[in-house]
Amino acid sequence: MIWDQELAALKEKGLYRQLQSVETLKEDGQALVNGRKMLMFASNNYLGLAQDQRVMEASVQATARFGAGSTGSRLTTGHSIIHGNLERKLAQFKQTEAAIVMNTGYMANMAVLTTIVGKGDLILSDERNHASIIDGCRLSRAETVIYSHADLADLEMKLQSNRGFKKTLIVTDGVFSMDGDIASLPGIIDLAERYGSLLMVDDAHATGVLGKDGRGTSEHFGLKGKVDIEMGTLSKAIGAEGGFIAGSKSLIDYLLNEARPFIFSTALSPGVVASALAAVDIILTEPERRVRLQNMSRRLYDELTSLGYTVTGGDTPIIGIICGEPEQATLLSQELHTYGIYAPAIRPPTVPIGTSRIRLTLMAEHREPHIDHVISAFKAIRSTIKRIGT
Repeated sequence: MIWDQELAALKEKGLYRQLQSVETLKEDGQALVNGRKMLMFASNNYLGLAQDQRVMEASVQATARFGAGSTGSRLTTGHSIIHGNLERKLAQFKQTEAAIVMNTGYMANMAVLTTIVGKGDLILSDERNHASIIDGCRLSRAETVIYSHADLADLEMKLQSNRGFKKTLIVTDGVFSMDGDIASLPGIIDLAERYGSLLMVDDAHATGVLGKDGRGTSEHFGLKGKVDIEMGTLSKAIGAEGGFIAGSKSLIDYLLNEARPFIFSTALSPGVVASALAAVDIILTEPERRVRLQNMSRRLYDELTSLGYTVTGGDTPIIGIICGEPEQATLLSQELHTYGIYAPAIRPPTVPIGTSRIRLTLMAEHREPHIDHVISAFKAIRSTIKRIGT
């Protein structure tokens, strides 16, 4: 069969993937991976809220009251009082006029990009934007121009050389999911204003993490109200499931009426919605989670850099250790596994060719002894694996 040939080719290139059975434990920063207890350094559960007792109890209570499923799309039978409560809570959290909840962050990006721009419009997209943005651009039928990663000069040049479109939209990740770096939002906003462009920020990995109150990239830079469209997920720092768009009332009303991923999807289950509501309250009232996370992230970045690894990030919970080829990343992941550290290899097409890596993600549930163990493991591995990060 042709599928066998394709699978053989993936294995030959070191790109073959298999599912791992992962059960996150309530013990600090640990999980059962294929039945083995390990330190979890691959989860997007940045604030540890997926296992928070208050968040889980909210889900249980909502399920008992409203049922296991929502029974239909939001515009038929799937909209309940708690869906409305969550959207109002998210709008307050993001300090926007309104918000709309989608089933996933992926679908939230697809909904915006296939609804607000189309044929005759222009999208300018950072080259390292998430796959959901890339796919949304492709399906939008708008002209899409890619600008070099975080390169404001290249973005301005492409704004200058691509005029005459009905609408122009700049779209960028707030925090880039594989590198952990933060978009140059002040400069991007300046260019958007000067060239009359709309601006969309995918804040999936920034929501709950960046800013004094965890509101995301805009708050991190003190730029309230400067972003036209903010996307976020409920499945990372918020610890639940789903995605959302925050913005003006007219934008949200337009998406409600026209966005196919919203109109034709069954609504999120009541338990998921209630857990997200509880988590947002915790984010706003327990800033010490973010402080601990930031301190540990900075320390781990500095220590790994001092060991001679090529490291990205440092200002967010995402730290990349660049290995180069897929085989090198796989080998490093296997070595970490022997030390009881779960950190899978990240390989193309998730990252560009030649930049395979280990993507370490920290959680507020981690403690300093966990960081000590990771540093010790990388010290030991460095002496046995040559050319990693060179």
